[in-house]
Amino acid sequence: RGALRAAPGNGVPPVEKTDDEPRDLSRRRRGFLQSTAGALAVATAGPLGGVSPQPAAAADKLAIKTWEQVSVPASTTLYDIAFDTESHGYLVGAKGTFLETVDGGKTWKPRTFANLDEEEEVGYRFEKVSFKNGEGWVVGKPAILLHTTDAGKSWERIPLSPKLPGEPSGIVALGNSKAEMTTTTGSIYATTNAGRNWKAQVKETIDATLNRVSSSGVSGASYFTGQVANIDRDDKSGSYLAVSSRGNFYLTWAPGQDFWIPHNRNTPKRIQSMGFVQDDASKGLWMTLNGGALTIAETSTFDVADAQPAFDAANLNSGGYGILDVAWRDDREVWAVGGGGTMYVSRDGGKNFKFDAAADNIPGNLYTIRFFGPNQGFVLGSDGVLLKYVGLDPAKNTA
Repeated sequence: RGALRAAPGNGVPPVEKTDDEPRDLSRRRRGFLQSTAGALAVATAGPLGGVSPQPAAAADKLAIKTWEQVSVPASTTLYDIAFDTESHGYLVGAKGTFLETVDGGKTWKPRTFANLDEEEEVGYRFEKVSFKNGEGWVVGKPAILLHTTDAGKSWERIPLSPKLPGEPSGIVALGNSKAEMTTTTGSIYATTNAGRNWKAQVKETIDATLNRVSSSGVSGASYFTGQVANIDRDDKSGSYLAVSSRGNFYLTWAPGQDFWIPHNRNTPKRIQSMGFVQDDASKGLWMTLNGGALTIAETSTFDVADAQPAFDAANLNSGGYGILDVAWRDDREVWAVGGGGTMYVSRDGGKNFKFDAAADNIPGNLYTIRFFGPNQGFVLGSDGVLLKYVGLDPAKNTA
């Protein structure tokens, strides 16, 4: 996935809990309700109004875990994950966290950069990693850009111009020395020679665009701070989606356009995060709002430049915990993750979501969810939390 999202803690609004209930009490109550619901689910009414247990096979089916936690040699926040092949991938995070897997994400080992000494490397927060055909890129803060052409065996540090507007916030490997890089100000740059030269894709800054169109009624434009909170890319069309740092409006851009197009959010709640449905701009947008709401504008004829796409609220009760990321495993199964270790799953294309307890006993927040095909997925969180999608047991015909 070519998603370009700002790192948690850097533009992502704080996870909210809308009620005053203490977190530990909230979790105990939630656990009680889930265990009660689970007990009821494995029983059916008998002929005289009593209850009789379901067959053991059905109970086993309910007990199968869809996600499992993977132990990693890091206790920092994990920001991004990418795979060069189905088995070989990299995981990046805070305090110089840079991990490699050669078994599809089952185990991870720390890696270091030869051109960064240990003390210097720990000072970096690696936020994005992207690979294609053995060529990889990593960006982080303080501003740093690293490049490899041999699947990560060796890395080269690419110099960045001090005149670069904002800091690098995202990178997408396009193969054959090509890549696209975004910055915190919404600039988009492309290279065709492995980063030696970069060409601006957007001719007008977001500030200039808002000053020019503010009379058109873009709510919150006057409060723009000059930065965007998160940027997402559709790899099929090359279109981009960005959310203002305050969450009061969003913007879209498609290749060939001279400037970003601002859009109203059409809700009093601020935007927490946004992305493309199934990572495809032609299939629509999803938007999460403060307080844990999820809305989706889904249509086969969606135009990324549409001024006011219609968003419909999904049936998801988060109890006030913010939803930070959403991902489609296929056209029917959708996963949402967020604060307090919360996970939700929809099996009807995103209309109705149910709580999933895979991370209920894991402290911290879940920031990112990625699928690299229907059978390979990962969830990244704070404190070194990494969950791997294990699916349903095909031997029990539950795929």
